[in-house]
Amino acid sequence: MAPCEEEEVPRSGPALIVGATGYIGRFVAEACLDSGRRTFILVRPGNACPARAASVDALLRKGALVVEGRVDGKDGRRSVETALRAHGIQVVISVMGGANILDQLGLIKAIQAAGTVKRFLPSEFGHDVDRARPVGAGVGFYEEKRRVRRAAEAAAVPYTYICCNSIAGWPYFDNMHPSEVRPPLDRFQIYGDGTVRAFFVAGTDIGKFTVKAAYDARSINKVVHFRPACNLLSTNEMACLWESKIGRTLPRVTLSEEHLLAMAAEDIIPESIVASLTHDIFINGCQTNFGIDGSRDVEVSTLYPDIPFRTIDECFDDYAHGLHLEEEAEESKKSNAPMVERLAVYPTCA
Repeated sequence: MAPCEEEEVPRSGPALIVGATGYIGRFVAEACLDSGRRTFILVRPGNACPARAASVDALLRKGALVVEGRVDGKDGRRSVETALRAHGIQVVISVMGGANILDQLGLIKAIQAAGTVKRFLPSEFGHDVDRARPVGAGVGFYEEKRRVRRAAEAAAVPYTYICCNSIAGWPYFDNMHPSEVRPPLDRFQIYGDGTVRAFFVAGTDIGKFTVKAAYDARSINKVVHFRPACNLLSTNEMACLWESKIGRTLPRVTLSEEHLLAMAAEDIIPESIVASLTHDIFINGCQTNFGIDGSRDVEVSTLYPDIPFRTIDECFDDYAHGLHLEEEAEESKKSNAPMVERLAVYPTCA
């Protein structure tokens, strides 16, 4: 499909975020709100869990507008279609979780029927699923994402695929969101020989650059890769960096290719999927073993060369700062000395 004509490219039209209360979704929704665009979030009708309800309330306080509906089922799809048309939604960004990836097939039908949407960003936010070759539990996960890509292309909906690679933080092989956990204080888990590099991106940068690309004519029908040179690191290099922050050396435990493959084959969700992707990143080198094809790919730094990425060094500074505050508080408790309460500053590099 050829790129849209210039007048069809959204500039500042309303956006709908699907999955805005999720891990990456909140960064995308906040970035869209910070950009000054009218930002709608799709919320399923009914009572939400306390954490999800709190996330919705936080986004409402920042100015988000709620659309109630769901993309699974014919009735739900029609309600979303109606909302897209009623609010003149021009950009739809899906940040749906892995268990709901195929629900996007209904979302694509609603987008196609509404006729207002100029750009669709499906729930990618990882590696290029058409190039990566995971094994075990990761295979089915990537096949579902490929199916959504093919459906968007067949529907002739202008799209942008966001491949932000790894999220900033220590890459725990058994944790879906490793940057919610600070780097280790007991031992490092090193994958293979620890020399294969990957790209790491802070959550705030994922949100910021995703929204920019969604409204950029240069990214229509392209795969947008996040490859910040400042954040290209191996696990060996990350371990040394973290040791420099905490002022001590930690033992290294090697997780072999065979170990990761065995865990990926166990089919324990989501741990086996994370182990499968860890193998693809740090053994196969799936983030770095191909070049950028100018006909279908674009690297985000070439689109916005003057906008810096937050570095892993800065992210690790945040983790270390929070750790030191906790240690000070613990020492104070032991000494029973009165003090003004100090609250830990938690990392923003989610």
